[in-house]
Amino acid sequence: MAALASLLPACKSPPRAPEPGPGAAQQGAAAGRPTSSDVAAARAYRQDAAKHLYAQNAQRIYKGQLPAVLYAVGVLSVDLDRNGRVQRLHWMRAPRHAPEVVAEIERTVRAAAPYPMPAGMAKVTYTDTWLWDKSGRFQLDTLTEGQL
Repeated sequence: MAALASLLPACKSPPRAPEPGPGAAQQGAAAGRPTSSDVAAARAYRQDAAKHLYAQNAQRIYKGQLPAVLYAVGVLSVDLDRNGRVQRLHWMRAPRHAPEVVAEIERTVRAAAPYPMPAGMAKVTYTDTWLWDKSGRFQLDTLTEGQL
């Protein structure tokens, strides 16, 4: 009887993969499969890039209005190729007093690749402002909830 009982777990069927739910396209991007962006201009692409970064860093997004005084503010321009891969980062305004924030933002941007593929564009350059709280959480100006 004990031998039969030890064989029963081996007869179980493997667990089924969960059905895709809302946001499955963004989850595909998280798994390394890029989504595509249907915008035709770099300015509009900024919204898609910001949403992508938020999806990749949900636990690091500052919820609600930011405090009146921020630890760091930086303006970063990102060049992406047609496949959503980061080609170049260019600081338009780096928070030089906080080099650890500069390094973390660059790491975060690179780690979020691939970004949604810019449909109809061979490449895209978008710029966003990073609003960094002393807690290490952030918002992007494109999706900010404002400040107190």
